[in-house]
Amino acid sequence: MHNDKKAVLEGLLFLVGDEGLNGDQLASVMEMPLEELESLLDEMMKEYVEDESRGMEIVHFGGVYKFVSKEAIHPYAEKLFASVKLATLSQAALETLAIIAYRQPITRSEIEEIRGVGCDMMIRKLLARNLIRECGRSDAAGRPFLYEVTEAFMDSFQLKSLKELPELPNSDANLDEELFQED
Repeated sequence: MHNDKKAVLEGLLFLVGDEGLNGDQLASVMEMPLEELESLLDEMMKEYVEDESRGMEIVHFGGVYKFVSKEAIHPYAEKLFASVKLATLSQAALETLAIIAYRQPITRSEIEEIRGVGCDMMIRKLLARNLIRECGRSDAAGRPFLYEVTEAFMDSFQLKSLKELPELPNSDANLDEELFQED
């Protein structure tokens, strides 16, 4: 049963991605005492660090447990993403990036509300390409991460400041005009 709990914890931490989960959330979902859960997570954290065949580890920062890539992976990730040009970003990644640029600082859930779809993977890709970064935490429930664009974003789009971004049309007003025009 001990390994079953580890497998469930591993799966849950993978599912939530960068947001991570705090001990109380995990203890509630796992229906186990917080002390037992923390002991199990400490054991897993040690196993991941010691197992050199794994490229990930579990970390515990600010009360949140989450997966991160091990330090040894970072030079390879930089090479991978440096070799991929900005032009190869998917439409979904570009949309996510634009929302962050115009609305920063912004949480993942706020981005998802605007796009109408999940964006966890897009945020991971943009973080890995160093186009966005975490810039603190929101005061909202769960204290989610806030995201903003980076200097690499500014360089990629040849911007000196975000004021150089094109003006957004007043989409609500334009939509109303289009909907209620008489032909």
